[in-house]
Amino acid sequence: MSQKIAFVGVGRMGANMARRVHEIGYPVTAIYDVNQSAASELASEIGAKACDSLAEVTALADVIFTVVTNDAAMRAIFAPSGDSLLTNASGRIFINCATLSPQLHIDLEKASEAAGAQSIEGCMASSIPQAREGTLQLMIGGRREVFDAVAPLLQKMSAVLTYVGPAGKAAEVKALVNMVMNINTAALAEGLGLGAALGLDLEMLTKVFSVTGANSRVLQTDGEDMLNREHSCFFSAEHAAKDSHIALDLATQKGLNLPLAAATAAQFDRMVAAGLGDLDKSGIAELTFPGRHANPA
Repeated sequence: MSQKIAFVGVGRMGANMARRVHEIGYPVTAIYDVNQSAASELASEIGAKACDSLAEVTALADVIFTVVTNDAAMRAIFAPSGDSLLTNASGRIFINCATLSPQLHIDLEKASEAAGAQSIEGCMASSIPQAREGTLQLMIGGRREVFDAVAPLLQKMSAVLTYVGPAGKAAEVKALVNMVMNINTAALAEGLGLGAALGLDLEMLTKVFSVTGANSRVLQTDGEDMLNREHSCFFSAEHAAKDSHIALDLATQKGLNLPLAAATAAQFDRMVAAGLGDLDKSGIAELTFPGRHANPA
């Protein structure tokens, strides 16, 4: 396992991915995060170097995972001038794991190749436990030969590894996954919220949901949390809003009207506006259950 690995962005997802890569025997040589204390703590834990600059990350690694928050953060770390991952990047491979607009992945591939490097999408349809356990569901977009070069590593990080197609295509699939997931989450919150307003036994209601057409993966992951108001963050409402709008932008480009996606995005926007954006997406129930934060009726 001669490839030296680095991680840029070590929040809970990035940090647990780095721990997994270290655990399976790959040398994790460099860590970078705008939160320097988080980078230093993780670097000490797994024997990496907490880098002061992006250029240093590139100098110390062959394969660099980026796990940042949004398009703006991604553009900043791949800046055409100043401190950038593209500095002296010849021969490097970037695996970009954030949920970004598809066009940005296309732009990053071009910028990486101009610098003598290569770039692929590693879009994730998973959460923090899967990152730590190496059971991510990864969707890959970019040049097939680049994917093949890092596939042995990615296979050890994932339970499901799917090559989608050229740059941008994995981001499109991820946007649709999150769009449908977010719609299901909002629908569940409304169903349970109305059930509460009707005075129904909500434990009974969730059991009925689970054996009827109202069942969903979201019911399994978020239903109990909605009832108990337990919204510890695995996938934030702020990210749900961002990803919903990425999907809506794609729909606009294709001339499609998606009223359910639009209504769901508006609900998550309400959460962010109400100061609830740091809650897990299950916190959307706070908008629908009677007597709660944003629905005092």
